[in-house]
Amino acid sequence: MNFRMVLYLLGWILNMESVFMALPCVTALIYGETAGIHFLITAVVTAIIGFLLTFKKPTNRTIHAREGFVIVALGWILMSIVGAMPFFVSGEIPHFEDALFETISGFTTTGASILTNVEGLSKCMLMWRSFSHWIGGMGVLVFMLAILPMVGGQTMHLLRAESPGPVVSKIVPKMRDSAALLYIIYIVMTIVEILLLVVTKMPLFDAITLSFGTAGTGGFAVKNSGVADYAAVHHTIITVFMILFGVNFNVYFLMIARKPKDILKNEEVRWYFIIIIAAILGITLSVHGMFDSWLEAFRHSAFQVASIITTTGYATADFNLWPMFPQLVLVLLMFIGACAGSTGGGIKVSRILISAKAVKKELYRLIHPRNVKVLKMDGKKVEHETLRSINVFLFAYTIVFVISIFIVSLDNFEFSGTFTAVAATLNNIGPGLGQVGPMSNFSEFSVLSKCVMMFDMLAGRVEIFPMLLLLVPATWKRQ
Repeated sequence: MNFRMVLYLLGWILNMESVFMALPCVTALIYGETAGIHFLITAVVTAIIGFLLTFKKPTNRTIHAREGFVIVALGWILMSIVGAMPFFVSGEIPHFEDALFETISGFTTTGASILTNVEGLSKCMLMWRSFSHWIGGMGVLVFMLAILPMVGGQTMHLLRAESPGPVVSKIVPKMRDSAALLYIIYIVMTIVEILLLVVTKMPLFDAITLSFGTAGTGGFAVKNSGVADYAAVHHTIITVFMILFGVNFNVYFLMIARKPKDILKNEEVRWYFIIIIAAILGITLSVHGMFDSWLEAFRHSAFQVASIITTTGYATADFNLWPMFPQLVLVLLMFIGACAGSTGGGIKVSRILISAKAVKKELYRLIHPRNVKVLKMDGKKVEHETLRSINVFLFAYTIVFVISIFIVSLDNFEFSGTFTAVAATLNNIGPGLGQVGPMSNFSEFSVLSKCVMMFDMLAGRVEIFPMLLLLVPATWKRQ
């Protein structure tokens, strides 16, 4: 383990976070809030520690896969602890475990909240809460790679450890250029959504915070009612952008590069939209009697499908009150998740698709044992290593999910609430059913359950293995 390089990069994460805290400081100045001083103090202390850790570059700057996973896992934990300090020190979230839960939920773009009165927070706290979604959506290490000259090809280990999905590749020859291009696309899409919401007469503060949540597929709102009280046109804009941010960002690069044939070959995106359309139509048919018109039923169904499959977590209606069929569809979408290489969580459409193809291949082999059928995705052969990693991921995912449910069940809440609370945190969604429904929160859970769900949120965001590696003693041995 290259401990010096690990500490060096953790120092840069602290430096980045201290800069990010300028936004809530500016927000506090604009609204005349004294709570901004807590961000200023935290930013200064964080910057000092970050400077001490990065003052001298390590002699050995090699990053292997092990260091990459450890840096990602520790980076997200450290970032969350620092990000929770203003909430806790200001007293706006009086218990540290709650402040940490809220912050981890923000950075991991989960959107699960312990707050019973969101509007009771100051504007600068609300801004930081939503901005954490935007920071976590693309990933702070991707941002670092975009602006810092790092260590050449070794940075692939960082990108692979932080980016969601089974396969991570460069979209342009240099990794730094790939990271920069991803962030340019991310920023432009966020700005476009903000402008559209403002033009349609949404207050600027609300437009910025909701766009941060949409871009990061997070789900924190600035009203107790979530997004239910906004106009239908706002719901439509947010629906469209939630779906767009759930698409693999490589597709947008291909659009910019004018490669339509490569886009059409992308099976994951194709099935992503097929699943969305099928789910919207099925839910609309099931709930149309609960709304004044078919159009209203379609709008709410589309919003909830987009919100759940992209793991954003916004809600325009209390789907806790919907019939069993649409609830089951939404729970299924929780596990499927968005596309690999997007800001969304969940298992990912690509993993589901490849696994389904593997089952089909095995059935074909049983019928025709002498025939050799090659497993392909987007017209390319799926390597055995990719299939192996998917199988191992799904097994590890299941183990973490089952153990988490058993521990959280000690709180003795109803099954639907317990099951979907774990599903919502591990898949980075936010709301579930029962006592964690879209109009409820996670405040009633015990400290132990909150700790388990904090681990689940982090594990879901960094794809399980970086968090599990922290628990393996061999990880910490020097080479």
